[in-house]
Amino acid sequence: MQENNKMGLGTFIGLTMALCATVRSIPTLAATGWLLLAYLLFAIIFFAGPICAMAGELSTMLPGEGGPQLWVKTALGEKWGFVVAWLLWVQMFPGMVMVASVLGPTLGNTFGFIELGNNHYFTLTCILSIYWVITLLNLKFDMAKVGGNFGVWLGVYIPVMVLFVLGALTSIKIGINPLGGLGNFSFDKLIPNLNDVSSFKYLAGIVFIFVGIEISSVYMPRLKDATHNYTKGVYASLLGLVLLNFVNALLVANVVPSGKLELSNITQPVLIECQYLGIPTIAANVFSFMVFIGVVLQLSAWVTGPSKTIIAVAQQGLLPPSFGYYKENKYGVSKNVVLTQSVIISLFALLYGVMEDVNGVFLTLTNATTIVYCIVYVLIAISLLKLRKSMPDAPRAYRIGNHGNMLAYLMSAVVILSIFIVLLATLATTSFMDAMLVTIISVVLFIMPLLIYRMKSTSWSHIEDGFGATEGVK
Repeated sequence: MQENNKMGLGTFIGLTMALCATVRSIPTLAATGWLLLAYLLFAIIFFAGPICAMAGELSTMLPGEGGPQLWVKTALGEKWGFVVAWLLWVQMFPGMVMVASVLGPTLGNTFGFIELGNNHYFTLTCILSIYWVITLLNLKFDMAKVGGNFGVWLGVYIPVMVLFVLGALTSIKIGINPLGGLGNFSFDKLIPNLNDVSSFKYLAGIVFIFVGIEISSVYMPRLKDATHNYTKGVYASLLGLVLLNFVNALLVANVVPSGKLELSNITQPVLIECQYLGIPTIAANVFSFMVFIGVVLQLSAWVTGPSKTIIAVAQQGLLPPSFGYYKENKYGVSKNVVLTQSVIISLFALLYGVMEDVNGVFLTLTNATTIVYCIVYVLIAISLLKLRKSMPDAPRAYRIGNHGNMLAYLMSAVVILSIFIVLLATLATTSFMDAMLVTIISVVLFIMPLLIYRMKSTSWSHIEDGFGATEGVK
């Protein structure tokens, strides 16, 4: 790839932030009150931090096309590389519906129709119509670069500053709101109460804040000075995510009345803050529109990011050529892949047509997405250790620990332990039906690639000339 077509560090950080950072995650963290500090520390120390370290070592050691799929394939073989590629793709199905659920409330608030935020039919309509528009745009334009350069400013940085300024001014004016989600401070509120585990149901959602921070590794071939800039970009993005969520979650929890927080409606605290500060509600309308644009661009970044892994395995002959998943356009986008995922995402979106509890659907989709993605992290952790043994002398521009493998073992063990805790907390604090739904989604999506690989034919590795020319296969 020509140097002038490669992205710089700033664009890469913006793209990584666009994949993960969003004001959408703030209400989930705020819903835990003062416990948000404990849960956020858990997510950073036992989950996000080790994952960034593992991704830093593996991506600089294996900077080729494919990202996590390449890492696991090199360490554990073709079958498990395919499983990772598949899971990175299919986690989008519930995940993008969950992210897109924010579109309804923000669009309704943009035009002053607040009640639409909890209308499940309106939410469904917004998800279906907007996601399909995004899909078609990704087939015609390089939307990944647009999301990194502009989307993160319009949809994340500026709205975060608005949320911070209004929240800070309101908290200065009213102090600690005894009726808010925080309530009066006491040290015992910082420690989870094992006799009341209700707040544990938000743990998967808080972990989800950092899920996917390593997926920007699929853009390594497009990144200038990739072996150095990738690690810098990932850690800068992690710091940005922590600051973005922690400060604003505290402010949101302080102003929204206890028990009244709407998980998919980030405009709710802004409306309350405008009332306290005497600001015309048009400010909240503008804020909603910016968040709306930001979510749209975040969705756009995810349309092509995870799909690159499924394109890679299709080109390696692990999927039938008749699917056409091996074909790419000049932006590295496979039309057949993105159309397939849009159809299945639309089917997942129908949950909003049959379930009236918007908050309930939001949590169920968040939990399913997080658990599916965590299977990938378990495989990455195992791969890190395997490569330390099988390729001990391979160049590593970034290495966990200067000498020996003890720190690498510790990082891997911590990630696997944290995933086990999140799984238990999720299943133990949801209703039986929701737990069954999450379990079924996770198990089915995990078993499918194993079945497909078992049926793999040698003919899949040979794309016939008569089948049709590829569209710029790399």
